[in-house]
Amino acid sequence: MCGRFAMDKELDDMIVEFMAKTGKRAHEYRPSWNLKPTNMVPVIIESVAGTDTVERRLELGRWSLVPPWAKELKLKFPTFNARSEDIMSKSTWKGPVKTHRAIIPASGYYEWKTDPDGTKTPFYILPPDGETMAMAGLYSWWPDKSLPEDHEDYWTLTATILTSSAVDELLGIHDRNPVPLPRDWWDDWLDPEIEGDQNLVDAAVAAALPVAASLEIRQVAPLKGDGPELIAAV
Repeated sequence: MCGRFAMDKELDDMIVEFMAKTGKRAHEYRPSWNLKPTNMVPVIIESVAGTDTVERRLELGRWSLVPPWAKELKLKFPTFNARSEDIMSKSTWKGPVKTHRAIIPASGYYEWKTDPDGTKTPFYILPPDGETMAMAGLYSWWPDKSLPEDHEDYWTLTATILTSSAVDELLGIHDRNPVPLPRDWWDDWLDPEIEGDQNLVDAAVAAALPVAASLEIRQVAPLKGDGPELIAAV
């Protein structure tokens, strides 16, 4: 799973790296080393935004996907992660897989190893050489029907991170890991004109295996607060 992650890059750096335009709320972004479910996180999407042209944008989205048919901006079950293996069998994910695929950029993510005595040890898992991890995700726009449709807060972008069975290198910590897309997969994964299905998701997971296997692992101190000290090795 992926329940906490860090993104310490500046907004302009992400805009350049992903060749994206700046979304409506992107200016509110601030680097963070302790992002949690329901926090606002950077989300890369491709969609039509008031024109007939599909464009790539960096938006801020609520980390926990809420489908548009939900009555509230929360569900009874967690939606910050989506299992890749049977994703098309779940109504929450089936629609977004087709045309609402996203990339969630991260500097790295945290995972906890649980010892037999119940002790949980945190680890920070990150790409080598300071590269950005492009985690495969899905997104959905949730409408707040208590507001008029022309209200600026009527639509809320929500997103989830895909996970798969952990690669051998990470199994000693956890049995799941996010799906870190290689750069040559970014365009196809984001392209809404490519209709997604289980085959596309499976192919993305397979393409991500070498990236996941190359990730560095460092033990860190228990997470408290927010700052670069959280990712320091202990």
